[in-house]
Amino acid sequence: MSEDLEIVNLTKSKLREHIENNTFWKSGLAPMAKSKAIWLIANNRIEEEDFCGVLAMEKDKMVAFIYMFPDVINMQSQPLKKVYWMIDWWVAKQYKTTVLGTYIYDYAVKLVQNQVVIKSYTENVQDFYDKRPFRVITSRLRHTIFYSLDRSMLLGRFQFLKPVKFLLDIIDGTTGKLIRFINKLKLGKRTAHLTYEFINELDNPTWHFIEPLCKNDLILKTKDYVNWQLSNTQYLQIPLNHKKPYTNLQPGISDNIHIHNLKIMKNESIIGFLSYIINYNEFNVKYFLVEDLKHYDVCVDVLMENLLKSKRNFIFTDDTKLSDNLNKRYFSVFTHKVTKKGIVHNDTIFDYEGITLYNRDGHFY
Repeated sequence: MSEDLEIVNLTKSKLREHIENNTFWKSGLAPMAKSKAIWLIANNRIEEEDFCGVLAMEKDKMVAFIYMFPDVINMQSQPLKKVYWMIDWWVAKQYKTTVLGTYIYDYAVKLVQNQVVIKSYTENVQDFYDKRPFRVITSRLRHTIFYSLDRSMLLGRFQFLKPVKFLLDIIDGTTGKLIRFINKLKLGKRTAHLTYEFINELDNPTWHFIEPLCKNDLILKTKDYVNWQLSNTQYLQIPLNHKKPYTNLQPGISDNIHIHNLKIMKNESIIGFLSYIINYNEFNVKYFLVEDLKHYDVCVDVLMENLLKSKRNFIFTDDTKLSDNLNKRYFSVFTHKVTKKGIVHNDTIFDYEGITLYNRDGHFY
């Protein structure tokens, strides 16, 4: 490795300085979108000297990055337990065959005294974690439901189609329109008796609806925390995406990215809460909460109505019940399922009896 390599601890206070000085966002590759950095330091759970990441810099150029920040485990009646989400682990291509990746990872884990939670990881690092002192706390399916013949999906499965990409775009668009038409017919007037209140911030009635439905979440939910998690300040939609001077690892900026949060109302009463992110063709479900099971199907219909209006072609969710309901009652092309494991370091001790890692826990996309 180069002698010019420097490891930089990125605390909340340091991140604030970098934002004020526009350090990472002038050119080249930034660890995250600037909007995401501004949103991150607005989190009241993160203290000024808490860590938000670790950087490896070489002559002012980022060559490795660990993205992490603290959160609070829902310990019920016990004292609060601070842990660190480890969200991303990136190493530049020229350093992938060196020890830098392992070094910065182990460095970051020690920096936070091994108090690490990882919501999921890719299959290519399974052997790495098998050799590390981590234990599985949950296993769940991640569902990607396709509502068109997605070009990227087809090219991934059939490499020989690359020369006719333009035809795939036409097929993708045509099948998307056809499936939206079919699902619009299936939806019919199921939601005609409902109204939706789209919100930027939780009011007291909305929080009183959400709070009991999150009482068994892995992460402690408060009104301030959920407001932060659902804030649109983390996303910046720009009309000329190709003109921005930098690229970023963590998403947060594009020509089509935003979050929608809505109360589902029946006779002026809240029966459900939905939060989802739109980014390009993706419809990513962040919160889907229903108090009374008799309203579950119609709240799924509300989600479908929003999907149809958005004209997105696939849904991401870790909610198996939601995915199964959508596939049972609406038409889709294909659902890709992959097992994701939530793990914690062996030194991260807490009683997780009675609490569950839900889709909304650690959802910072």
